[in-house]
Amino acid sequence: MATVHTIARPLAERLRRLRTAQQGTTILEFGLISPALIVLLLGSLDIGHTLYMQGVLQGALQKAARDGTLETAAGTSTTTRDTIDDRVKAQLGTLHNTATVTVARRFYKTFSKAAAAQAEAFTDSAAGSPYRDGKCNNGEAYVDANNNGLFDRDGGDSADRAGARDNMVYTVTISYPRMFPLDKLIGGRGTTTLTASTVLANQPFGDQEQYATPTVDNCGMGTPDVDAPS
Repeated sequence: MATVHTIARPLAERLRRLRTAQQGTTILEFGLISPALIVLLLGSLDIGHTLYMQGVLQGALQKAARDGTLETAAGTSTTTRDTIDDRVKAQLGTLHNTATVTVARRFYKTFSKAAAAQAEAFTDSAAGSPYRDGKCNNGEAYVDANNNGLFDRDGGDSADRAGARDNMVYTVTISYPRMFPLDKLIGGRGTTTLTASTVLANQPFGDQEQYATPTVDNCGMGTPDVDAPS
């Protein structure tokens, strides 16, 4: 019996000390909060990188848009425009070498038309038709306001037809894999897409030309809910 009591007494003392022991609590607490802390830190870095990329994109866009208003970059002179676009892509590429950069230009005769970006007028199909969908298709007639032979959903025209005093909408879009693709944890794609645009008037190197009287044309058949080409 003495032997049993001798063994049980130290075990009981150890259990009592275990209830009040504080050693190791710090590492346990850190283990519990560290996943959330790491996610917060990586998310903050990713957001910071995105904001920085947006700032660089906006700066590159404004410089390119100003260069694009010069006479040498207007109208059918695509060589100068391509050079401007290549500079934008190179500047953004230094921040993410796998980024996809796309550039778009559309011109309008006035700032108000550029701001509205309103589709050309067209006659939708009759009620009950699957083609009554707010899209120009099914051979529907539309008013070709700029006489370019195309139905323009944004009411704009190709940069190749722009000239003096015309208003150019310059848009740059960049898409790249996230630095830390944490959005995949909630079903995201792990990519970031940023878009910036500005509108500037071409320099007055000549008189602004005006469109001839609008003509009526017809869109192709296409499918419901999709604009068809003329």
